[in-house]
Amino acid sequence: MTTPAPEPFPAWFFERDDPSPDSRFYAPQRLVTHIDDAAIAAVGDLYAELGVDGSSPSPDGRPRVVLDLMSSWVSHLRCAPDELVVLGMNAAELDANPMATRRVVHDLNVDPRLPLDDASVDAVLCCVSVDYLVRPVEVLAEAARVLRPGAPVVLTFSNRCFPTKAVHGWLATDDDGRCALVAEYLRRAGGLTEPQVALRTPPGPERGGTYRGDPLYAVVARRV
Repeated sequence: MTTPAPEPFPAWFFERDDPSPDSRFYAPQRLVTHIDDAAIAAVGDLYAELGVDGSSPSPDGRPRVVLDLMSSWVSHLRCAPDELVVLGMNAAELDANPMATRRVVHDLNVDPRLPLDDASVDAVLCCVSVDYLVRPVEVLAEAARVLRPGAPVVLTFSNRCFPTKAVHGWLATDDDGRCALVAEYLRRAGGLTEPQVALRTPPGPERGGTYRGDPLYAVVARRV
């Protein structure tokens, strides 16, 4: 595996207001969604467009294997893929995910390594959670390792978060800055195509529109 490029961030960038173990924070069950219905629909639409859910057959006839990072009780896929590996912090939440075929309780902020084989999955997803990673480049380098050639890593996020657990660098910038930041994480992870950034919901007032819902941003790259 290619070693990720050094992260060009100041020492404070990945600090958090609450540095206590994440296992403590995520111990209570939170069977809720963290973005509104329109943003959730935009996530599902994107997954369908990319062909990572079960709505269309795999091009080569193999079972489609999808990895959902920092997952919970719902993965926002319209249709279940053949295999869905959900990796997250709360066992009860993962157990409640009806599409999951394998559940892995794992803290990526303690150990960024993914317990999967090289080139073994057809997509890596991470919905509204990239802001909590303290070692994002290492995690995304692992994502690149487990992806099959041409397969996508799909990072979606909004402007909502648990502020005490989001890294300071995330909180210090705006939505455009966060899109640029996630793209830079992917570039530095290595082994991936140039990231593509998109706003998947209508523009809000700051962009000349009138939309009042949660914005949904996506950054997508593929394994080379």
